[in-house]
Amino acid sequence: MIRIGILGAAGYTGGELIRLLLNHPEAEIVFANSESNAGNLVSDVHEGLIGDTLLRFSSDMPFEQVDVVFFCFGHGKSEQFLKEHTIPRHVKIIDLAQDFRIKGGHDYVYGLPEINREAICQAQHVANPGCFATAIQLALLPAANLNLLKEPVAVNAITGSTGAGQKPSATTHFSWRMGNLSIYKAFTHQHLAEICQSLRQVQGYLDTDIDFIPYRGDFARGIFCTSVIRTKAPATDIIEAYKDFYATAAFTHYSDQPIDLKQVVNTNKALVHVDAFEGKVLVTSAIDNLLKGAVGQAVQNMNLMFGLDETSGLRLKASAF
Repeated sequence: MIRIGILGAAGYTGGELIRLLLNHPEAEIVFANSESNAGNLVSDVHEGLIGDTLLRFSSDMPFEQVDVVFFCFGHGKSEQFLKEHTIPRHVKIIDLAQDFRIKGGHDYVYGLPEINREAICQAQHVANPGCFATAIQLALLPAANLNLLKEPVAVNAITGSTGAGQKPSATTHFSWRMGNLSIYKAFTHQHLAEICQSLRQVQGYLDTDIDFIPYRGDFARGIFCTSVIRTKAPATDIIEAYKDFYATAAFTHYSDQPIDLKQVVNTNKALVHVDAFEGKVLVTSAIDNLLKGAVGQAVQNMNLMFGLDETSGLRLKASAF
């Protein structure tokens, strides 16, 4: 059994991670840390877990008793935590924040299995990708592999409210979000850096812009993304290249038919579809922001790091209705 510690366990990602690990055949949760909820039942906060566990939040962090620690902190807190605390060298770390996603000055492997699977298998530390970043990269990586990203790429993606975290804010509470749409961080979203990093890794260079417009959606979970690539490459070649690129991927699948969000919500799947027009290609991609966009991918990375079946604990089915 893999012995697991969770930091920041009271948020949306912490709760979703606990849900997955309780049903993982090779996982044992040793501690779920939350200073503000210490002593309380996990199911008192994550009410969907009532009847599933008697686990309580802990203020203790017995790192010597675990094999891996998941960081479910907000962005910027992981690096600071490591400056203030010592984690034994043998303990693996999977960080869900953005602190170590960009290469340089650390040994964290970027945890996108579709391009870094072998490195993840050998890694001691993994930086889990962002949710928008995962959806957009999976849409564009096969095109980068064909050397097609030479002109600006237009990307629009809409995300559920859980992507903003559990703490209520002016743009997450029900009465504002319901029946509403809005744009935020146009062309400046923080995930652009890791997206471009991966595209350069696969294409070898990136001399053009990724023009990304994020939207807040009026639903709880999921990301639906459209990307427009300008190219004169034959449509049949592009579609076959997408199928080949994901032929052996455990969770990313090319669909011959148009896709929709409900096909991926509550799963670790990513679906990708290509429509070709004269001089342009429209790539549609969809993921669950809390699963393939966060803790599902983190558990997928844990499986790889410990030599398990990549799909262990992640055989989840979408609820279409």
